[in-house]
Amino acid sequence: MQCVILAAGKGTRLRPLTENCPKPLVHVAGKPLLDHIVEALPSAVDELIIVIGYLGEMIREYCGEEFHGRKVRYIEQTVQDGTGRALWLCKDILKGRFLFMFADDIHGKNDIARVASYTRGILTKTSDTPERFGVIVRNPEGTLAEMIGKPAHPPSNLVSTGVMVLDEHIFEFNPSNPVNGEYYLTDSLERYAKKYPVAVVEEEMWLPIGYPEDIARAEQLVATPQTFRLILWVS
Repeated sequence: MQCVILAAGKGTRLRPLTENCPKPLVHVAGKPLLDHIVEALPSAVDELIIVIGYLGEMIREYCGEEFHGRKVRYIEQTVQDGTGRALWLCKDILKGRFLFMFADDIHGKNDIARVASYTRGILTKTSDTPERFGVIVRNPEGTLAEMIGKPAHPPSNLVSTGVMVLDEHIFEFNPSNPVNGEYYLTDSLERYAKKYPVAVVEEEMWLPIGYPEDIARAEQLVATPQTFRLILWVS
């Protein structure tokens, strides 16, 4: 199974930590975010496709041709034109079902394994600040009905955590409706889900890393795993 990891962004919200370091290599609890992310992947994942851009050579040098026992291929996103365009750059090398995720956040290994057990799926979690994320609306049967990017008035407090299981059929739905010149995956995903049902799977262990203060919180929770589990269970 292949896993696409988007790692091309500038990480502007994490400055000054990202002024000379790409966000995926920012350290949390003694190791880069990329290590946390790849270590949580199921054993079925045997190839990583890392989309690089800002300071991408540092990521290429760090991960090499094999990272945590998995073959690595790199795709360069030279223009910061959105997550939709980033995935489309990988179109010709993706086969069958694949994992899709961002090089931003720490996820629980069991949660990723659960979503990977579905034909198609998306990991979600309830949030006190859903306006910061992509908000999820479910169909009655528990599949994806709608995904709204950072809405001012969220219709739900269930948000996407950025981990999805997709397949080649996603490429039937080209990204459209750019926002400030960027093509996001949201529109394509909604149209895809109408034809190919996407299971909405709620996860327990998610640490979004968007701002410097998130790193301090993540380090405290990773260092005390029982507290980590408790906080995520009741959040």
